[in-house]
Amino acid sequence: MSKKHIIKSAGIIGFATVISRILGFVRDIIIAKFFGTAKYAEAFVVAFRIPNMLRDLIGEGAANAAFVPVLSEYAVKKKEEFWELANVILNLLLIALSVITIAGVLASPLIVRLIAPGFLGDPEKFAITVKLTRLMFPYILLIGLTAYTMGVLNSLKHFSMPAFSPCLLNIAIIICAIIWGESVMGLASGVLIGGVLQLGVQIPILYKKGFKFSFTPLEKVGPVTKRGSLTGFTRKLNHPAANKIGILLLPRILGSCVYQVNLFINTILASLSGIVGLGGVAALYYANRIFQFPLAIFGIAIAQAVLPTMSREALEIDSDKLKKTLSFSLRVINFIIVPASIGLIVMAVPITRTLFERGKFDRYSTLITADALVFYSIGLFSYSGIKVLVSCFYSLKDTLTPVKIASISLLLNVILSLVLMFPLKIGGLALSASVAGIFNFSALFYALRKKIGCLGGRRILNSFLKVTIAGLVMAFAIYICAFKINLNLFIVIFIAIVSYSIATFIFDVKESKEFISWALKRN
Repeated sequence: MSKKHIIKSAGIIGFATVISRILGFVRDIIIAKFFGTAKYAEAFVVAFRIPNMLRDLIGEGAANAAFVPVLSEYAVKKKEEFWELANVILNLLLIALSVITIAGVLASPLIVRLIAPGFLGDPEKFAITVKLTRLMFPYILLIGLTAYTMGVLNSLKHFSMPAFSPCLLNIAIIICAIIWGESVMGLASGVLIGGVLQLGVQIPILYKKGFKFSFTPLEKVGPVTKRGSLTGFTRKLNHPAANKIGILLLPRILGSCVYQVNLFINTILASLSGIVGLGGVAALYYANRIFQFPLAIFGIAIAQAVLPTMSREALEIDSDKLKKTLSFSLRVINFIIVPASIGLIVMAVPITRTLFERGKFDRYSTLITADALVFYSIGLFSYSGIKVLVSCFYSLKDTLTPVKIASISLLLNVILSLVLMFPLKIGGLALSASVAGIFNFSALFYALRKKIGCLGGRRILNSFLKVTIAGLVMAFAIYICAFKINLNLFIVIFIAIVSYSIATFIFDVKESKEFISWALKRN
């Protein structure tokens, strides 16, 4: 895949992410309108928590960490076995996810007791939460199969439909919420319908690419014992590459668990209002929503788009192509994320005010959220770069190193949070996350350099310095327009984009020229 195709694929994924994020905001507004923060809203959030957590474990991350690298290898080296392996994976997933779904439905009362023990004091809330959990647990089966189809299609370098399919979940919940009104069962129905739609739209494309479903029962491959059992399995349910995927997937699950623990600890510390001030948990949530927007659109999109290319280049004896792809990806991250970070730092208050300051979200809420956003934004580049570096490790079929480094970063984040939360309040927690992210990025880069050799660090650093200078020029333009002339936020953003674009040409940022060249060819 050339630079042009990487940018194109990342653009498709990024655009789809924008649409999905906007629909997510609309969904949250509608849910808040009908249910507020009352017991039914709480019941839905808790009931959806387990399927959503497992979605993170077996969804996009699983596809990137395990499915794509292995399937990409077979697409290049063993094309005749590609669809056979795809069927083996599907068979195993169907069995595993069906067992998990049935167990979850049966164990729903226990699950609710564990994740929401406070609900036991309200029998009605507990009962509706158990009912919703049972209704929505099959979503795990649907999203697991969706992740499978996404992994297969991404391995074949088809990104558009997998990228846009998450939008269907939000659309389904929005429509069902409007139709059912104040009945919380409408939200649960929307989740299941959205899961069906996400999977359904990808199946025709999968068959068009050459997939043919084949599920065969166990066949005799060894002697039958006295009890009548077989000593072996058919190849359909036992493939070396399927075992490799399982090995790659385990560290990915552990890494996701590290992330979940990180969120849990930050929430605990943010709830200590005597230290960080009132509203800390909400401020971190809203700041993170804004912070995640450019990260998801660009950082995750580029990482997802480049993974199949890296997976194929990792198979070659000469790793120069892999290094060049990685260098280009990080320089693209430089070009986009650095000015976004600077813009969020300068415009933290106006952005937060425009998005959220209404009703009970007052001036104090805006200030503490903007404070967290400023410190979060310091680490925006590192978190985006981490996505690309981790994708490179995945392409090399090394999913353990990122987990080790993430665990050390978690410990660093906790220590820094305990220290910085006293002088900087809620901003200290956000700054701790940024510093831990910078450490994570640096450690991953060093480990990868040690693994495959020089990564063109000087060129990446040179690009970083140039776009930082261009970003500072943009920041000056923002300051004049927003705080001296008091122009509308959207006009300021437009001026910021124009000023940054001009500055990148003045300072000869090559990534800018590559983007313009690609855009002109598209038009």
